[in-house]
Amino acid sequence: MRKRSVLIGVLAVASTAALPAVASADDVDTMIVGGHDATEDYSFMASLQMNGGHGCGASLIKPEWAVTAAHCVQGGSPADFSLRIGSKEHASGGEEAGVADVIVHQSGDIALLKLDHAVQSAPIKIAAESGDPGTKTRIIGWGQTTPAPGGDAPAILQELDTSIVDDGSCTGITGESEICTDNPGGDSGACYGDSGGPQIKGTSGNWELIGATSRAGNNDSNCATGPSIYTDVVAFTDWINQNTGGA
Repeated sequence: MRKRSVLIGVLAVASTAALPAVASADDVDTMIVGGHDATEDYSFMASLQMNGGHGCGASLIKPEWAVTAAHCVQGGSPADFSLRIGSKEHASGGEEAGVADVIVHQSGDIALLKLDHAVQSAPIKIAAESGDPGTKTRIIGWGQTTPAPGGDAPAILQELDTSIVDDGSCTGITGESEICTDNPGGDSGACYGDSGGPQIKGTSGNWELIGATSRAGNNDSNCATGPSIYTDVVAFTDWINQNTGGA
């Protein structure tokens, strides 16, 4: 079983205050096409809210910490963001929290969000390894459900069962720190609005986090026409632990 790893070098603790202008929800890359309404509750699933509405997904990994994609927070300060956690709806339910700090990795498409208070929702464990090609996974999010840019986000959380495929199936992937994920049936996968949301493996009640939605794997502006690229969260475990106070 392959376990990817990233050499940390200088610890990346950049605040979003140093980044350029915050993106609107419409500017954020990658929703789920070809999925269906979530069949269970995901206590760790979070909607990263910006500009008054859903912008990206995120995963609660500790009571005061969540992980998302770096491009979801580019140009923003902590006060620009909030989280709704543990609800199937991005506009209601669950727990709400503000963001006290944002830590962006210096090279990977991954960022940490420190909540302004500890929440009661159960976090998800980061897996010990992401898995080899053929590993069964699931993606969840509120991304648009139609492939062409400009669709609306669904009110109800969507899920889609997927699997890891060989890195060679994705264009421009960094194999040591990213996961290439299939597009079932050739027409299903992540889309605009799913960015930062989780890729998980396991079974109901025993899910583990392996990835965060990053971008299309074939440079097509239409979603689900090819595999998708996910940041390999497992590869950043040491960086996450160093910034969040240990395992």
